[in-house]
Amino acid sequence: MDKEMSLAVVVTLLAVAVYIFMAARVGVLRGIHKIPAPAMQGHPQFERACRVHLNTGEQMISFLPLLWLATLTFHALFWLPSAFGLWFVLARLLYMRLYVGAPESRTPGALLTILPQFGLLILAVIGLAGAWPAIWA
Repeated sequence: MDKEMSLAVVVTLLAVAVYIFMAARVGVLRGIHKIPAPAMQGHPQFERACRVHLNTGEQMISFLPLLWLATLTFHALFWLPSAFGLWFVLARLLYMRLYVGAPESRTPGALLTILPQFGLLILAVIGLAGAWPAIWA
């Protein structure tokens, strides 16, 4: 396995670990506040944790393919796709902290989550554009 793939594997594992942590937190809070499944409303602490988990799942749908597309196509700076990926993971942790504390304060975490995804999209497009002539030669 080459360097860029190894870094992307580590970032993927970190992202999934954060997501699993968020899911476990929802389950624990469901038990603490005695909120029976499938209810999605109850104590504000539970509702916030649930929204953070669901919002993160929505973001992962675009993040993971973008991370791997950028890793597979962009080779000018082998570490850059994974750096954007780590940025995403840290931004999701910030988002969680802000949202759980005060939902109205979540915007910086949300914006910091979107920016690395745009970075990954740009890297994937650059990588594909660079490989395009060789693909059709």
